[in-house]
Amino acid sequence: MNDNPSPYTPYYDTQTNALAVISLISGILSWLGVFGLGGLVAVICGHIAKNQIRDSGGRQTGDGLATAGLVLGYLNIGLTLLGLCLGILIVTGIISGAVICPFIVDPSMF
Repeated sequence: MNDNPSPYTPYYDTQTNALAVISLISGILSWLGVFGLGGLVAVICGHIAKNQIRDSGGRQTGDGLATAGLVLGYLNIGLTLLGLCLGILIVTGIISGAVICPFIVDPSMF
């Protein structure tokens, strides 16, 4: 019987989590024209990737990529929602202005 523990630690080949890469790419794409949807994909994939990386026991990397995707995604979702609210306020303001002062918008002009 050998009671001495092995001086060698097992070596695991690490790999980058694919969802972390997807999170970062969709977070970048959310700022390049895929507003809202890209941010949503970045947030979902980022959270799943961080959980998988934490549970992998050091065999997966990419925590920084997932974090960057989460930050880009959350910022994009927030600014997209803010823009939608502002757009709704502008449209309702134009409609209410036309109702209150109908002589400002002359339908015969169109």
